[in-house]
Amino acid sequence: MFVHPDATRFLEIVADAPPLDTLSVERNRADVDAAAEISGPTTACERVYDTTIAGVPVRVYIPVEQDAAQPAFLWIHGGGWVTGSLDLADTAVRDIATAAGAIGISIDYRLAPEHPFPAGLEDCLAVARAVLSGQSGVNVIPEQVAIAGDSAGGNLSAVVAQELRAHTPALTHQVLVYPVTDAASTDTESYSTFADGYYLTRRNMQYFIDTYAGGADREDPRMSPLRNPDLTGLPPATFILASHDPLVDEGRDYAAALLEQGIPATVIEFAGQVHPFVYLAGVIEDGAVARRLIGSQIRASFDRA
Repeated sequence: MFVHPDATRFLEIVADAPPLDTLSVERNRADVDAAAEISGPTTACERVYDTTIAGVPVRVYIPVEQDAAQPAFLWIHGGGWVTGSLDLADTAVRDIATAAGAIGISIDYRLAPEHPFPAGLEDCLAVARAVLSGQSGVNVIPEQVAIAGDSAGGNLSAVVAQELRAHTPALTHQVLVYPVTDAASTDTESYSTFADGYYLTRRNMQYFIDTYAGGADREDPRMSPLRNPDLTGLPPATFILASHDPLVDEGRDYAAALLEQGIPATVIEFAGQVHPFVYLAGVIEDGAVARRLIGSQIRASFDRA
């Protein structure tokens, strides 16, 4: 199967990485955060600062400072609900904010195993509610707020969109980047095809799910949004998928489920790419392309709103 040359170079870098369940949580987090070194150049924003919204730490990106309120998007980083950080997502959020012409709010939600399900979700919901209600302390237009995230962050973004579908004002759009949509199963064809050798392995994904879920019901739609029987009333969605990813089938399946319920959904699948290429713009050019695409989709959602 064709693997993009850029992805091949990345896979060579991580070829000797041991399974995550053989290492400490602290070591896993440090190893993932080290990827910030290959996340690409740092795009300048006029103002970037750390603060809290609804008691949750966030990092705010303002590409162009102005007196009037601006559109915004929430970004929820990936890392299997166990790893990942604001720093890992930093260059991506800068690029997306610039492309969207909007304020970016990156959420530093609580991680497992110290804080298993639903702690991280509760943090993301608290921030989203505050921003949509105009109570965030950031000069945002509440009627022009989108949500986006990758991997576990895509999972949390999808669940937040489901939980807040009746909120007024509503989210304008959801961008789900190779999201986890079914934490109750690792039996898809893509899990079998890409079980090993493409960075995110089935074994490591099972470690993430086990650590996050604990004893919770993994079919709960708040953990597995694909299993929600009611997908009506959700915001339009954009899916950014990698063809060589154990999660690609459940991303496709969730997009199809949305379309069946009449929810507009656009699927862009990057050929020959691996999880988590959007964060790897320093070695994978498609990462930078995807960031611009995400930003343009978010900007378009504000225009429609």
